[in-house]
Amino acid sequence: MGIHATAIVDPQARIDSTASIGPYTIVGPHVSIGANTTIGAHCVIEGHTTIGADNRIFQFNSLGAIPQDKKYAGEPCELVIGNRNTIREFCTFNIGSPGDVGVTRVGDDNWFMAYVHLAHDCQVGGHTIFANNSQLAGHVHVGDWVILGGFTVVHQFVRLGAHSMTAMCSLLLADLPPFVMSQGQPAEARTMNFEGLRRRGFSAERIAAVKAMHKAMYRDHLTLEAARLQIAGLTGSHPDSAPDVRMMLAFLEHTSPQRGIVR
Repeated sequence: MGIHATAIVDPQARIDSTASIGPYTIVGPHVSIGANTTIGAHCVIEGHTTIGADNRIFQFNSLGAIPQDKKYAGEPCELVIGNRNTIREFCTFNIGSPGDVGVTRVGDDNWFMAYVHLAHDCQVGGHTIFANNSQLAGHVHVGDWVILGGFTVVHQFVRLGAHSMTAMCSLLLADLPPFVMSQGQPAEARTMNFEGLRRRGFSAERIAAVKAMHKAMYRDHLTLEAARLQIAGLTGSHPDSAPDVRMMLAFLEHTSPQRGIVR
């Protein structure tokens, strides 16, 4: 533990005494790093960046740089990273922008492989996996337990619901509802993430309800509004699935007609 002699750490930065900072890393004045977080060599951590506890940040990362947004004019926007995240080599996480909430936010227990990009104002939940070269444009929202296959590219303002998944080289131009597995350029819905749900302890009844949601959205040739009505009725026959149904309905309710969902 400790700060390597070759690291350049601004004296105003707030570094927990149990954190570790590797050789030739640069830490700016508005950075906060929590307990037991390790920062590898040759990283640049700048801007108004807050990093929680027990994170593992490998070498050659750029965290907290200004957004790639021509409208940005130096406003004190933020990058906030939670706890127990793993960030592998060559990732770029930018701060937020004044055109949105002003914060790019990463939750807890996420796994980011090499070359992941989080643009300004992205909101990432917890327990996600971003495979190598996953790229998020600005304002993307990613729910808990999402898995992005390598080289996935996500258009700005797209939302990915909890437990959804993309295959390698997917291009997301529309919202990806919870539980849905997608693949293609542009991405199309293939099935639901049933194996992932089993591994997370979903009961047979809850999985049956997810199958019924898939049928309503993708196999019964319904409009999105008609599918929502059919999904809302599932709590009667699958009472244990009520939280899952509420989550799906809330996601679909906030889908814009212009963008729609992955079909």
